[in-house]
Amino acid sequence: MKNVLFVLLDAFADWEAAFLAPALRDGVMPGRPGRYEIRYATPGGRPVRSIGGQVVYPDGDLSVLPETCAGVVLVGGMSWGNPEAEEVVPLVEEALRRGLVVGAICNAASFLAAHGFLNTMRHTGNTLEQLRLWGGENYSGQALYEERQAVRDGNLITANGSGYLEFTREYLTALDADTPEAIAASYAFNKQGLYRE
Repeated sequence: MKNVLFVLLDAFADWEAAFLAPALRDGVMPGRPGRYEIRYATPGGRPVRSIGGQVVYPDGDLSVLPETCAGVVLVGGMSWGNPEAEEVVPLVEEALRRGLVVGAICNAASFLAAHGFLNTMRHTGNTLEQLRLWGGENYSGQALYEERQAVRDGNLITANGSGYLEFTREYLTALDADTPEAIAASYAFNKQGLYRE
């Protein structure tokens, strides 16, 4: 079974992968089995704590991208501007070189801007101003920025911190994790709920 590697840094945003990981592992809708194994990686393979206080003991560190890997998810949070995040750069480079699906949400998208990964791809993030601030001279992709919750361009998916459901939908679609109809139904259910208030 192929796996998807979720990269977590300390003070990661609990909610940003809360819909994607279960959909990949256990299926997008009840009774529809998932197609992927989920693995978690952190700098140095150390435990990390989320913004909400959840402690995660990862499966490994960032040194190796498994041969069976189908994609990488950079979960946003408050540490993407810290030195420890630099360990993620070679992982992203290898994933893109291998044609894997790479997703980055919230400050992880800003991290991609800071390292020049968004200069030739359509993308979004936590506002264009933030991407410019984080990216500085390394970011020249302003013309490709879109004011949307999530944007997919080929195998690269970006989202702002409130676009976690759209991010989930785009990532599932990119991996063909289920039929387009099932993915759309899952998105609608999670977005609208059973009842409209």
